[in-house]
Amino acid sequence: MKLYSKFLILFLLATNVLSAQQTISVARIEFVFVSKDVDGTIEGFESSSKIIPEELTSSVFDGSVAVNTIKTGNFLRDWHLKSSKYFDEEAYPLITFKSMEVTTNKNGLEVIGTITIKGISKSLIWKFEQDGNTLRGSATLYSSDFNINIKKGRQENKVEINIIFELG
Repeated sequence: MKLYSKFLILFLLATNVLSAQQTISVARIEFVFVSKDVDGTIEGFESSSKIIPEELTSSVFDGSVAVNTIKTGNFLRDWHLKSSKYFDEEAYPLITFKSMEVTTNKNGLEVIGTITIKGISKSLIWKFEQDGNTLRGSATLYSSDFNINIKKGRQENKVEINIIFELG
């Protein structure tokens, strides 16, 4: 009987912990290529993230987006960006991110992880603010760090990314 009681208590505790975890139910990702003032979106979001609102530092952000969903409002530019000269969607169909550390601060949440574009992995820091079940994040990267050279200088290849996660 004691063994059964202990098992039941452990099961209930595990169920409670699992139900406290949330996943990302909806994601919207927008970007701005700063020097050309070109904005767009990328979709095809897949995630195995585990968000724990009561203990955010134990959360894991892990996901990908599909390169073939890049949209800038200009069909020819989108086609060109997906070509082997830039994102090379045939060889590298996904952009991935995996968190290594999640911390909280007075302004919200900071997620440090690794982003991989065109097979090149670099550290990326996301700054998130939480509003109920919504996480709004921003990050900056340079496309030239991933051999995507739109312009000649690194600073001219600055891309600002905004992401909105709806937790479910």
